[in-house]
Amino acid sequence: MRKLEHAESVGDTTAPDVAPAKATSDQQTAMTTQTGEANNTDVKPTTTEQNDGDDAAPTISKNQLKKQRRHERWESGREDRKAKRKEKIKEKKERRRELYAQATPDEDGNRPKPPPTRPPKHSAGLGKQLPVTVIFDCDFEELMYDHELKSLGLQITRCYSDNRKAKFRTHLALASFGGKMKERFDGILAKQYTSWKGFQFFEDDFVAVAEKSKEWMRGPKGGEVDGALESGKDDQAAEGESSEEAAGAAAASSSSSSEEGEIVYLSSESDNVLTHLKPNSTYIIGGLVDKNRHKGICHKRAVARGIKTAKLPIGQYLEMKSRQVLVTNHVLEIMLKWLEFGDWGKAFMEVMPKRKGGRLKGEGGDEEESHAAGDEGDERDEGVGGMGDEQLADEAEETGQGEDKMAC
Repeated sequence: MRKLEHAESVGDTTAPDVAPAKATSDQQTAMTTQTGEANNTDVKPTTTEQNDGDDAAPTISKNQLKKQRRHERWESGREDRKAKRKEKIKEKKERRRELYAQATPDEDGNRPKPPPTRPPKHSAGLGKQLPVTVIFDCDFEELMYDHELKSLGLQITRCYSDNRKAKFRTHLALASFGGKMKERFDGILAKQYTSWKGFQFFEDDFVAVAEKSKEWMRGPKGGEVDGALESGKDDQAAEGESSEEAAGAAAASSSSSSEEGEIVYLSSESDNVLTHLKPNSTYIIGGLVDKNRHKGICHKRAVARGIKTAKLPIGQYLEMKSRQVLVTNHVLEIMLKWLEFGDWGKAFMEVMPKRKGGRLKGEGGDEEESHAAGDEGDERDEGVGGMGDEQLADEAEETGQGEDKMAC
């Protein structure tokens, strides 16, 4: 019995010895699996941390990268541009000396000085002042991004330069001047606008400024009717009138520069077409750079205030490959060219960029190649807006704005 008990006890003790071995094997497998999982979990956080680190690093888009590289190229060429400007100035001086040496002396033996190549410093310009006002309505700040506001500021600066160099100048004014634009003009541009001749800045809206423009156009410095304004009056008098009525109209207009004039807000959505500019009239251009996000807003704004609207006759003279939307400075430049030529077609071809593919109706592409201006500006928001402040300063020196250099 004792042996049986002993055998049973041995069996009892042997069985547990086998089971734990098996359990130990299972435990080892489980431990190995857990260890692998633990190792995996140890690796994953590292990967996550690396990804988090990558996400935390500043990312840059393709457009930003292009702008950055373009800016770097611009900066690297600064010294070359400076050297080229100096060389151009030197060549101009040499040509002036040659002209002076070739000039025939007068009775006293003095040689006449050659005419100035650009307006004197801080002057309104060499062109003739006309009784016409162009107002830039800049009450759209809340609708534009910062880079669009910067673009608009550069376009306004270009408008001043174009008007100052034009053969026939208009009065310029900016309405709703304030906010970020004023901060920029006062800060980065160092308040240089305060010395701009023939360009006034107002906090009032465009309607109030348009009323003020009537006063300065009738004042002693309001200007004289000349150029296309004069021929436009003659054409109006000749249309649909007898010779006696035409003579009476001409006499009345010669006594003063077309008494009242009109106020017109330029808008591409208008049903009216601007056939000609009138003396003592004010033309308003919407200062909005928006890639056409807010279509028709200028037209609605003018109609709500009871102001007449009109659009430039682009469709009557040009065949366009792109939209008939122009940057602010192009609109003014076209008007200045019309005042000089009295011909919308010629004015358009002098100003419109080649890229827009515009050509006079009924004519081939040769006309475009001979008259179209360089590729400057994009529909509403590029134009000179693609430049930085230092680029504008460089361009100012090259285009005759040297005396009004922008602060960089």
